[in-house]
Amino acid sequence: MKIVSYLRVSTARQGASGLGLEAQRAAVQRFAAAGGHTIVAELLEVESGGKADRPQLAAALATCRLHRATLVIAKLDRLARNVAFIANLMDGGVEFVACDMPHANRLTLHLLAAIAEHEREMISQRTKAALAAAKARGVKLGNPNGAAGLLKHCKTAAAKSAIRRSEKAHGYDQAVRPIIEQIYAGGTTSPTALARQLNALAIPAPTGGAWSCGQMRITLARLQGTPFYSKSGRS
Repeated sequence: MKIVSYLRVSTARQGASGLGLEAQRAAVQRFAAAGGHTIVAELLEVESGGKADRPQLAAALATCRLHRATLVIAKLDRLARNVAFIANLMDGGVEFVACDMPHANRLTLHLLAAIAEHEREMISQRTKAALAAAKARGVKLGNPNGAAGLLKHCKTAAAKSAIRRSEKAHGYDQAVRPIIEQIYAGGTTSPTALARQLNALAIPAPTGGAWSCGQMRITLARLQGTPFYSKSGRS
């Protein structure tokens, strides 16, 4: 069968270092090789498991629907530590498999998601309790210099934030590029028509909302110099 690989790490540092990422990728590749499956796309998300709003996951699900593929993840907790999220995904019309439990049924997935959600809540409670205990002992939390101590770092932080935004936008462009290529190959070439097709596939724009002609033009501009432009003859 065709499969779409979805990999997730919780922090940008993990994403840059490959911490946990290579293990997830290897697990999916082993699953594909063992079953003779074809990986048609791989999407990487850098986001907390507690957040349900994940554009790369949305793009992965749209890719699954486009190719009639199955979403494959290394471990269930890489998808979400949220019971409601898992339930909504299971009812979303896309089949998915967790490599650590490839034969799990719907009840098993619900139970595992509930356990993972409980674990996330317990970690949060332990962190809050530890901070409260430290504060009770007289430990001053936060920056002792207040805002003044942060001002000198603002420019550096702003520059790093801009870089992260740019990298995130570039990563999203690469995620949706194969879908844009396929739509373009079918004869849909104008930014307005491309945006309409992506909206019909329920693929969110980089900002998380619906695609507009302007957003499509920005994305196409960022894709200049890629194989997509080489094949299509755009400049």
